[in-house]
Amino acid sequence: MASLQESLTKFKQQQEKCQSTLTSIAAKSASSRATTKQKTTPVGISSTTNTKSPAPPVKFSNDTERLQHINSIRKAPVGAQMKRVIDLLLETRQAFTIEQINEACYVDMNANKAVFDSLRNNPKVKYDGKCFSYKSKHDVKDKSQLLVLVRKYPEGIAVIDLKDAYPTVMEDLQALKAAGQIWLLSNFDSQEDIAYPNDPRVPIKVDDDLKLLFRGIELPRDMIDIEKDLQKNGMKPATNTAKRRAMAQVHGIASKPKPKKKKHEISKRTKLTNAHLPELFQNLNVPGS
Repeated sequence: MASLQESLTKFKQQQEKCQSTLTSIAAKSASSRATTKQKTTPVGISSTTNTKSPAPPVKFSNDTERLQHINSIRKAPVGAQMKRVIDLLLETRQAFTIEQINEACYVDMNANKAVFDSLRNNPKVKYDGKCFSYKSKHDVKDKSQLLVLVRKYPEGIAVIDLKDAYPTVMEDLQALKAAGQIWLLSNFDSQEDIAYPNDPRVPIKVDDDLKLLFRGIELPRDMIDIEKDLQKNGMKPATNTAKRRAMAQVHGIASKPKPKKKKHEISKRTKLTNAHLPELFQNLNVPGS
């Protein structure tokens, strides 16, 4: 019993000694850290400035959708990329360098030679060695130049060939028509508008009897017959219906159905006359009217 008590006493003493040693080591370590901090802290600056704010979280790009869009454009077929560039040139009517085109519509011609070569040789694009710009079929810039152009085509010029001349060309065509300087008539075969000059320097006075005779002429129902009659009288038709129909059959293209109008529906009893030119007979004095 005495030996057991003695062993417990020695064990307690060893524990106290170990505890004292650990306390001493911890105190020295704390003292050492405090001294190091004081040496590294500049004079006159509060220790609070050494407290570093937490590092901001890593922020990934939120522009992923735009980058994917650009990548899809540059991987698109050559024709699709060309259309983007031509649409840009048509809408802006400005000249763009290769770099400016890349910034505006993401088509990189420096990295795609096929697009560059195709655009350079495209009939709708003008390339001066540095810049690309839109090239319309007819080089007119305003209403006065448009009138001069129409007067060069006494047999008529298709409006579809004028639509891309400049942004307000359609408004100017209507203004010229309202001023009586041109005629805008629809092609009987294709339903496309044709612009004809109406030169005020050559006024023509037509007798009422001649107007009545003109309006009373019955037209053939088929456009091919109309073209044959024109050729018989030494006039060149503006259309070639036989050729157009033959090409349509070769390519398997069906003719477009014409919209029906109840008030103007043509039947077997309908008499086709020159009534489609009412502007010519506004002052007609019809006997008995």
